[in-house]
Amino acid sequence: MAKEQLQVLNALDVAKTQWYHFTAIVIAGMGFFTDAYDLFCISLVTKLLGRIYYHHEGAGKPGTLPPNVSAAVNGVAFCGTLAGQLFFGWLGDKLGRKKVYGMTLMLMVIASVASGLSFGDRPKAVMATLCFFRFWLGFGIGGDYPLSATIMSEYANKKTRGAFIAAVFAMQGFGILAGGMVAIIVSASFKAAYPAPAYQDNALASTVPAADYVWRLILMFGALPAALTYYWRMKMPETARYTALVAKNAKQAASDMSKVLQVEIEAEQEKVERFAQERGNDFGLFSKEFLRRHGLHLLGTTTTWFLLDIAFYSQNLFQKDIFSAIGWIPPAKTMNALEEVFRISRAQTLIALCSTVPGYWFTVFFIDRIGRFAIQLMGFFFMTVFMFALAIPYTHWTHKDNRIGFVIIYSLTFFFANFGPNATTFVVPAEIFPARLRSTCHGISAASGKAGAIVGAFGFLYAAQSKDPSKRDAGYPAGIGVKNSLIVLGCVNALGMVFTFLVPESKGKSLEEMSKEGEDESGSVEMRQPGANDIRTVPV
Repeated sequence: MAKEQLQVLNALDVAKTQWYHFTAIVIAGMGFFTDAYDLFCISLVTKLLGRIYYHHEGAGKPGTLPPNVSAAVNGVAFCGTLAGQLFFGWLGDKLGRKKVYGMTLMLMVIASVASGLSFGDRPKAVMATLCFFRFWLGFGIGGDYPLSATIMSEYANKKTRGAFIAAVFAMQGFGILAGGMVAIIVSASFKAAYPAPAYQDNALASTVPAADYVWRLILMFGALPAALTYYWRMKMPETARYTALVAKNAKQAASDMSKVLQVEIEAEQEKVERFAQERGNDFGLFSKEFLRRHGLHLLGTTTTWFLLDIAFYSQNLFQKDIFSAIGWIPPAKTMNALEEVFRISRAQTLIALCSTVPGYWFTVFFIDRIGRFAIQLMGFFFMTVFMFALAIPYTHWTHKDNRIGFVIIYSLTFFFANFGPNATTFVVPAEIFPARLRSTCHGISAASGKAGAIVGAFGFLYAAQSKDPSKRDAGYPAGIGVKNSLIVLGCVNALGMVFTFLVPESKGKSLEEMSKEGEDESGSVEMRQPGANDIRTVPV
């Protein structure tokens, strides 16, 4: 240990896994369930929005969202998320984790409901309303990233901390799965109630008026799980590490954790005040001292998350186009509007069930056994391999007989994203920075990731377009095609492997050990010997 630790923090570090750990996982995890549902469900309904609001009389293909509208609808929540991660990450270190946690959840609930409403029924009015509320939905979701990770890391014991933080993040998998299942149920119900011909048989009748309710119901459902956990989130006490190390209130920290752990804990206010006065415990984010101690760590967490999200989000956002290209989803003109939503949702649900969800839970199981570094490096490596395996013989995969092989390899890239950097990039920033900057640094790392998601979401909408005008979506310029897009993504993943070497291993270490809290500017730590009255400086 870097120094004699507060009793309340030591009690948390060595606590056996108990009921409150699982309660915290569920409470924090339901935020992530909602986050994933809200961010990914938009890709299920963009084709439907195009059919409803951008239908052109006499066109050979169903209406699609114009490129600028599609980019805005898909990407605006990411812009909100990026802003929310930076703002709420900073606010979580200033006001406390608990206070800010409630704000983000209420914002998510209100914006989820509002994104299914419209001011007017004209295409511009509907899209503008949708984009406006999805920005604020993203803003609330953004706050959930640094706060959920920080709260879970500060509640957990050091032996299983990685698994607990990863379990919160793993709820994303269930959120994606739920998005697909809700879309299947809603579209199937409306399809049964309102039968319609295929587009090629009767273009106008293929999109029934009731289809306008389908996308609204799918988007609004995201408010439900978040609303259900609001009460429990407000009952959670502030984390002891924030109360003791940042707010400097040892008595409150000991009282809160005594109730949680059901053991008697000494307050140790004098020790808190002494630690606060020690050199090396007061440097800010923009100081030379932070740069010396954590500059490379922050560079590592931001770059790996940025590179991972370019690949991860571009895959999710154009996977419906990949499914079309290999024949899982028939040509749009051979289906009616609700049939298309049903088939896209079914394909995404199958991918989530077979690869996305298992990948997350493999990380939960192995992260405290083989470590964060090994999982992240392995994940990036296999993502690179499988991307190139899809890209180089791409023509081979488009033949009807080889479609199942394509889907298996495509699923494996998702599996190793989630049993790999998608989980570890979330876990590590919550463990390696000082308590007073932990939420801020996690927010910066996560915002860097969302910048990558924006590159993926906006860039690959254009990049994945075919050079052949007949295979291109209406209104899009020629892109580099799916094959070349996959090659670019393979290179991005390879770069992720390189930057992983900047990220330290935090397996089995306390948060204070990782953040080096108590180390002075000369690189020594102040350490009180048991039974001694004086403090002596020990070189590190």
